[in-house]
Amino acid sequence: MFDTGLVLSVIAGLLVLVCFCQPLAARLGLPQSVVLAAVGVGIGAFPAIASLLGSDSSFNAAADLFTGLPMTSGTFIYVFLPLLVFEAGIVTDVRRSIEDGAAILVLAVMATVIAMGVIGFALWPFARMPLTVCLLLGAIVSTTDPAAVIAVFRDVGAPARLTRLVEGEALLNDAAAIALFVVLLNMILAGGQPDIVVGLADFAVAFIGGGVVGYFAGRLLLTILPWLGDDRLSEGTLSVAFAYLSFIAAERVFHMSGVVAVLAAGLTLSARGRSRVSPENWSFLVDLWEQLAYWARSLIFVLASIRVPRFLLEAGWHDLVLLAVLIAAAFGARVFALFCLVPPLEYLGLTPRIEAPYKIAITWGGLRGALTLVLALGVTENSAIPHEIQRFVAVVATGFVLVTLFINGTTLRAVIGLLGLDRLSPRDEALRDRILVLSYAEAQDAAREIAEVHGISRATLERVIAPYRENMARLDREEAEIKHLTERDRLAVALVSLANQERGLALQTLRDRIASPGAVQTLLGNADHLADGARATGRRGYQRAGEASLALTFGFRFAYVVYRRLRLIRPLADRLAERVELLLIMRLIVDRVIGFNDQQIARLFGPRIAELTHEIVAQRREAVVGAVDALRRQYPDYLAELEARFLRQATLRHEITRYDSLYEEGLISREIHDDLKRGVLGARAAEPQPHFDIGLDTHQLVKQLDILASLDEPQFDRVCRLLRPGFAVPGEAIFRRGERGDAVYFIASGAVEVRLPGKPMRLGSGEFFGELALLSGQPRQADVVALTYCRFLVLRQLDFEHFMSANPEARATINRVAEARRKGNAGDASAS
Repeated sequence: MFDTGLVLSVIAGLLVLVCFCQPLAARLGLPQSVVLAAVGVGIGAFPAIASLLGSDSSFNAAADLFTGLPMTSGTFIYVFLPLLVFEAGIVTDVRRSIEDGAAILVLAVMATVIAMGVIGFALWPFARMPLTVCLLLGAIVSTTDPAAVIAVFRDVGAPARLTRLVEGEALLNDAAAIALFVVLLNMILAGGQPDIVVGLADFAVAFIGGGVVGYFAGRLLLTILPWLGDDRLSEGTLSVAFAYLSFIAAERVFHMSGVVAVLAAGLTLSARGRSRVSPENWSFLVDLWEQLAYWARSLIFVLASIRVPRFLLEAGWHDLVLLAVLIAAAFGARVFALFCLVPPLEYLGLTPRIEAPYKIAITWGGLRGALTLVLALGVTENSAIPHEIQRFVAVVATGFVLVTLFINGTTLRAVIGLLGLDRLSPRDEALRDRILVLSYAEAQDAAREIAEVHGISRATLERVIAPYRENMARLDREEAEIKHLTERDRLAVALVSLANQERGLALQTLRDRIASPGAVQTLLGNADHLADGARATGRRGYQRAGEASLALTFGFRFAYVVYRRLRLIRPLADRLAERVELLLIMRLIVDRVIGFNDQQIARLFGPRIAELTHEIVAQRREAVVGAVDALRRQYPDYLAELEARFLRQATLRHEITRYDSLYEEGLISREIHDDLKRGVLGARAAEPQPHFDIGLDTHQLVKQLDILASLDEPQFDRVCRLLRPGFAVPGEAIFRRGERGDAVYFIASGAVEVRLPGKPMRLGSGEFFGELALLSGQPRQADVVALTYCRFLVLRQLDFEHFMSANPEARATINRVAEARRKGNAGDASAS
């Protein structure tokens, strides 16, 4: 029975040590994990050192407090691991990682399996152990510790893509390695000859199944979050609960990989959560998880490292040979994955090219850490495993961890410098210099203004602004500071800046409650695609991304197919309402982007680039306005309601900002401030969502047709029973030339183009088409394509004759128009 207070005191003492490890690591220029490992090893070795030095029993008792903590591998896995994995998922930029998705999958999953196999078969001839045990060790040492590597990358200013590759690889790598570990451990415990095919099949099921469980857990979390009333403490608490629940559910209920489930839940929240949670609350959520992960990562590193001396007590010379084989096999497998498996993906266009310096840095940065030690601890604690296997796994895995930490970890910074990855690209360097020039000029202006207001002497002012003036003299080349960049490069950088601004504006619409979460999610994706397009191919890439942002989404197309096949209107109406909202907000954002361009881009990149970007964004605005107007013609009332709602929400946000400013300036008390905000928040919550009516009510559509205006009420009801409402999107072919005629169409609203050979004809509201094929019995003579969103009424062939006989006025009109069209078609044919 352990003393709870004593255990908590020891953990608190370890946290105190952890606090000092970070500044010490920064001072020594080492990754924090290296210092944490050194501290843990030192604590674990303290009893032996104290005995050698002849210290009294009080020192040994104090050391035993740390080495005898009731921390098993199960404690590490169930308490700490969900926190680490969920945090890694939630801070991942999923959309940017998808660019390198193929490379990440190869490095993480396929490379992990390959590394396990290479290590296992390499050790097998030397270890005098069963192959399954060697493969188990391969799975254990395939886990990586990205925290130290990423910290070094960020300290030296390594490219963001290099960091994303390592982060993405580590996410799936650990999940894959743990899943393989569980499969192989079960095979060892079951005894008998190992079946590699069955083992890999079990791994695939556990891995994919865990991903499915985690995805649905993440979706459930996203569904519940809006119910919490924007309470960031509740949102944070719920996310912590779901991290543990998804892990336990996958492990205990579905018997899948809990690590993969937690990772999938975190990635799902990362991908969609920014549009479901306010920007302020999302920042709080990320900060909360970074703090939790920092505690978990630090404690797991120290506590696992404390056991290192015990693992190494039985090490011998033969273990050094095994360690050398392991090092060669591990790094050889990593080189093979990067230099042999990734190039075919690059050639096929499945991933952007990864330069050789990146691959070398990723290879050298494959540090192993606490998770490897925890898995090794899990083997040593299992009484069903023979002692010689426990010793083999513990000694070799621990030695490998120490080698990667104290050799690779301490030299990684130098390796990155030698590879030239710690320098900005020419584009970024030029942009940085230009920003510095502008910042120095603004700082001098601010200093002069402050000196004038407070009566500071001229001599003091000159002393303060002298360094800025000197720096400006060094950087002030006007346009020359970016002369080594072509105009095309500068334009690409400027367009990326505009795309980033658009992303910020999209998040602002969420904060202001102007846009729905779904619309914001789409806008964020559009902004990312604009930035990616500009980076890849400059102006053309940006324009292609802009055109793609106006295309109908997959959800809309699916809902439209459901409507066409099953006549279900509600899904289509919902998607159409979302499109109206999306395009309207997009127009508002593009307007603000143009203003940002005119104010900032000219200062950063010069008037020529600002003129080009203004032209590009103005063209995009024209396309967006055209798309909005196409919907406005069909649904003017709904758009007017949306615009009024946007304006009211923006005004309420301005009120809140003003009240916050008054409170911060000390002009109103907290009580008054809170009362004012409650009034605004109440008005915001009471704002109703405008109702969208797709307008496919047959009775309402019939009333819009002049051809049927003279019908009395009984005739009107009979006609309504014959006609069926229809809907078409711009560019859709309603029917094609040569098809069998089976209906006539009456246009209630919108416009179509009848594409006759050599003579296209436009028809609008109140007109009809398709009657010639029914009257003549011949195939369709033309293509008919919707030019706008169209609502029409369809009269099937079986009901056409009955309709014509029951409505003489409509019959006369149809016959007259059909005869005129027939003569026109005949005249065109004879002329041709």
